[in-house]
Amino acid sequence: MSATAAEPTAGRQRLGLPVVVLALAQLVISLDYSIVYVALPEIGLGLGFSDHDLQWVVSAYVVTTGGFLLLGGRAADLLGRRRMFVLATAIYAVSSLIGGLAQSPGVLLAVRAAQGVGGSLLFPATLSLINTTYAEGPVRNRALAIWGAAGAGGLCFGSLLGGVLVHGYGWPSVFLVNVPVALALAVLGRLLFPADVPRDRTHRFDAAGALAATGGLTLVVFVLVYAPAWGWTRLASLAAAAVGIVCLLLFAAIERRAPDPLVPVRLFRHRGLVLATAVAALFSATFSSLPYFLTLYFQAVRGYDAFVTGLCFLLPAVVVAAGTQAGPPAVARFGTRRLLVGGLAAGAVGVLALVPVVAAEGSYLSLVPGIVLISLGQGSAWTALWIAAASEVPPGDQGIASGIASTSLQIGGAVGLALLVAAASGIGQQSSAPALVDGIRTALLAMSGALALGALVALAPRRTTSP
Repeated sequence: MSATAAEPTAGRQRLGLPVVVLALAQLVISLDYSIVYVALPEIGLGLGFSDHDLQWVVSAYVVTTGGFLLLGGRAADLLGRRRMFVLATAIYAVSSLIGGLAQSPGVLLAVRAAQGVGGSLLFPATLSLINTTYAEGPVRNRALAIWGAAGAGGLCFGSLLGGVLVHGYGWPSVFLVNVPVALALAVLGRLLFPADVPRDRTHRFDAAGALAATGGLTLVVFVLVYAPAWGWTRLASLAAAAVGIVCLLLFAAIERRAPDPLVPVRLFRHRGLVLATAVAALFSATFSSLPYFLTLYFQAVRGYDAFVTGLCFLLPAVVVAAGTQAGPPAVARFGTRRLLVGGLAAGAVGVLALVPVVAAEGSYLSLVPGIVLISLGQGSAWTALWIAAASEVPPGDQGIASGIASTSLQIGGAVGLALLVAAASGIGQQSSAPALVDGIRTALLAMSGALALGALVALAPRRTTSP
């Protein structure tokens, strides 16, 4: 459907097969982030990872995704959304096949980095395809709700699927399962989406800015992930931080002089995008970090195996999906900002409710009230976040707008998890049960406080600008 269709017609439009394909692509991105959590102990034993190095199975994906997202967003706008969609899903298929056959830590980490590059191309291509296929308003909000259910639910469902696969088929299955799905998406994307229009030669691709931004962001995310575990004063941390900052300063200088900058300044006049970018960082730092600590609790404290741990994430996956579907009617009734505030506040209360019931002898049922509140808040905030990011942004800038918000999402996740693990005294699979319980409670308190503060900040602008 054209973005210029009349609103009454748009409100009744059937979304069709495109949104299913785009939602599945988003599910792949989310699953690749979370599916390995439950598999980490098996991966560590199978490939001989040290306890410190094992975190890089997750972090390699986060670092490359966060570093390449701006490049992926602008590439979708200038080189073609369908072209980037097909290329990204093909990268996922090939890298996942190699990952499932990996016999050494180095190969697996390279695979995770390649999957991160695929994610950085696929995420903005997928989101910009939604925002240019469906007209702004109710029809796009419904499409974003389905896409959002796949994304937010995938963060929880990944742990469930990972537990089932590891229990039945071993850790390589968490990579091999991607191969047929990604190949099918590449074929469907090629057949289903309209061909990309010829590139507008009057707009040049800002290659220098793209290289500087990608290098700077990748190194900064690397430092934020690496330094808390290995030390901020190590040579690798200091060198990466210095080069990363130089690259970002160079990027800023290039953007001021570029005729077609990678990140047009005009985008930051869209208040919805600015709000979404800030909330995305907080969302990822808190909601997306929670499965890491819950997985530690279920496996290392409660002693659950991978299959039972996966089942523990079934409830949040279902409730998150319900929260995303409640998003569009709630946006229509209350507005995007109020829904964001409500989602963050519900998450803050839910996380706080987990603190007293996380214990060595605690039961899963005692966690349910907190998990339900967290999952409802997560689902509703996720949908509202992407509705805000796309609102009033021109079609030609949808890719880079998605890249900006999703870069914030990835960097927020890297920073948040690193800070929370540090606040929890660096707990990991080898920590004792009492240390894990104390550390997890500390991390939960920090998450709850951050979400509450975020809700207040998101509410503040409306109060200051109201008549």
